[in-house]
Amino acid sequence: MAKNTSSSAFRKIDVDQYNEDNYKEDDCVHKFLNQSFFTGKNIEALKTVLRNAPISSRNQMVKDAALNVVMQVLLSMKSAQIEEAVNALDRDHLDILMKYIYRGFETPSEGSSGQLLAWHEKVHAVAGVGCIVRVLTDKKRV
Repeated sequence: MAKNTSSSAFRKIDVDQYNEDNYKEDDCVHKFLNQSFFTGKNIEALKTVLRNAPISSRNQMVKDAALNVVMQVLLSMKSAQIEEAVNALDRDHLDILMKYIYRGFETPSEGSSGQLLAWHEKVHAVAGVGCIVRVLTDKKRV
């Protein structure tokens, strides 16, 4: 039996709101980006994003947005700055940084794997194997 197609109720849905080009990032991402990221203070930006990491959040979109910000910060640093940045962090922030490094390995982009390996090497040198064990056994993900 044929359905009645004369109804125009389906035409009132604005499908353009679901277009990728119209996507608006959350305010938390803009907060991270506005705080010292574009001012050349990469180490301060790294500390800020690690301090405000949404570890206990259940919203995956917030976690993905935070990952994008952390990856921007990590990939924007020069290799000479990595050791200085790692030495400026405390143990808890190093653990969170290692979580983001492993999460970055899950979704590699072009050129990011080599940079993330350099970060992994420096964090491992400072925090040791314990950092890796804590990250791999922790149930809270970033």
